[in-house]
This record gives sequence, structure tokens and C-alpha cells, in this order.
Amino acid sequence: MEGTKMAEGLTPEQLAEAQRNFEVMKKATEEDLWRIACLMAGKPDSELLGRTEFEVRDQVLRMGAKAIETAVNGRKKRGTEGAARSVENAPETRDSSSGGKRRS
Repeated sequence: MEGTKMAEGLTPEQLAEAQRNFEVMKKATEEDLWRIACLMAGKPDSELLGRTEFEVRDQVLRMGAKAIETAVNGRKKRGTEGAARSVENAPETRDSSSGGKRRS
């Protein structure tokens, strides 16, 4: 599998999580992949680009969203390790415009 190189730097726990994610994502996207395969098979060469291309891209984006959802849900089920990191507040913006006339 080509993804093996990507897995080289993972800890055993991360590798186990990756395997769980992969199995769940594989099930969740199988129908989407079938839909894409049927869409492409039903189009002549002259119609593969353009509208069909964007339909495939939309479907792939939905698959990506499912992948992220899978990872988030998997982590929620197991809880997080350690305390959540705090993030600094963004500095207040002075001189911002309210959309009115600009002063010179």
C-alpha cells in the first residue's frame, strides 16, 4: 500500500487510530465511490469534463467531509488526552470600517 510511507512516523496508538478511521471511512464512502463510477461510466468522452467533472468534485468533497467527521467522532468516543490547549484571543482591530464614507 502506498500509504505505508505516510504511516512510518506514527506511534502505535496513532497507527491504530488510522486503521480504525480507514475502516470506517471505507464503509462510509463505498456508496459514494460507486455513484462516481456509475456517473463516469454513463458519460461519453466528450462529457467527462465540465459539468460531470464538477459533479465528481462535489462528491469527493462530501467524501472528505465524511472523513473529517469520522476522525472527530472517533476521538470524541475515546476522549482527548491531556488538557485542551488554550488559544490567544485575536487582537482587537482598530481603524476598521463600518462601511460608511471614508474620511480623508
